[in-house]
Parts: sequence; structure tokens; C-alpha cells
Amino acid sequence: MKIVLATSNRGKISEIKDILDFSSVEWVTIEDQPEWPEVVEDGQTFLENATLKAGALSQFFGEPALADDSGLEVEALENRPGIKSARFAGPKATDEENITKLLDDLNKATLRGERSRVARFLSVVVLYWPGGRTISAVGQCQGTIATAPRGTFGFGYDPIFIPNGYGRTMAELSPAEKNKLSHRGSALRELHQHFKNS
Repeated sequence: MKIVLATSNRGKISEIKDILDFSSVEWVTIEDQPEWPEVVEDGQTFLENATLKAGALSQFFGEPALADDSGLEVEALENRPGIKSARFAGPKATDEENITKLLDDLNKATLRGERSRVARFLSVVVLYWPGGRTISAVGQCQGTIATAPRGTFGFGYDPIFIPNGYGRTMAELSPAEKNKLSHRGSALRELHQHFKNS
């Protein structure tokens, strides 16, 4: 069975393959395809964006496609950056630029009296078949925002996110540790259960 991983984010590709250790699946990724469609993520929710991505790639390749849409929600920032997490500092923003903007915005919020650094990572994953059938799952990880980036593992906002119960950021955890508690890991394991029962 082939499944297209509907993402160009190489960090996500690696994590999904590690978490969903399917020996019977041949993964199709941007890394081994000469053509890859651009998908406009103009949905208003994580579910809408994940479905857009999975649907577009499934139709393009004629195979089932798996997409993840995920982001960081910070309480003091009224749950921003949310669905705009990957482009919080601009359309072509790097992880470092997004982190810098988030910490700057959070520091400004703190000056206004919003002292909470409570946050959560949220992930929605969708498996989409060419005929339009879908299954989906949601995962989340609660935590707080560090005052400065720490760690070298992971990607995105991992260097500033401290999961509840840990004294280390996601980027200070090993990939195996992160996958056990992450929002994406939780969502993918739930999706796997739905897939086996469908």
C-alpha cells in the first residue's frame, strides 16, 4: 500500500515515519517525486487545512494521502499563532524568525499584565482516499513557553516549548522522548487505531 505524506516539511516527514512504523506501507514523499503540487492553506481551522492538503495530494497522485496541520496556541496571545504558526513572522519565515516574533509578542503581553506563559501544541491529522473518504484524529500537548530557545532537536517552536511535567524544552528531548508525548504523536497513534478499525 502506498501513502503520500502531504507535507514539504522534512521534520514532519521524519517524525511521521518514525511514529507510524508501517512495514507494509510505501511512503511517497516530496523527497522522491519530481513533481509536487503547491497547496494553498486557506482553511480557517487545522482540520480544514489538513483536509485541503491531503485531498490535493491524494487527487494528484491517485493514492491515499496523509496530512498533518499543527500549530502552537499561546494563552497570553489569545491562542496565536494557531493555524498561522508556520508563517507567524511572514510567508517565508524561518523557525528562528517565528520564535523571535513569538517571544517578542509574549514579552509585550507580559508588560501589559498578561503574565501567563501557558501554551499548547495542537495537531490534526487526516488520511484521505482518492474517492473522498477520510479519517482524522486530534492530538495536543500542554506546556509553557520558555524565556529563550534551548536545545538542538526537533523543529519549529520546539526550542521554546516546555511540556508539562518536564524541565526541558521539546528541542532538548530525544526524538523518541518527544514522539511519545507530542501532539503529533498522539494524533497519529489515534489515527492508526481508526485506520485499523475502519
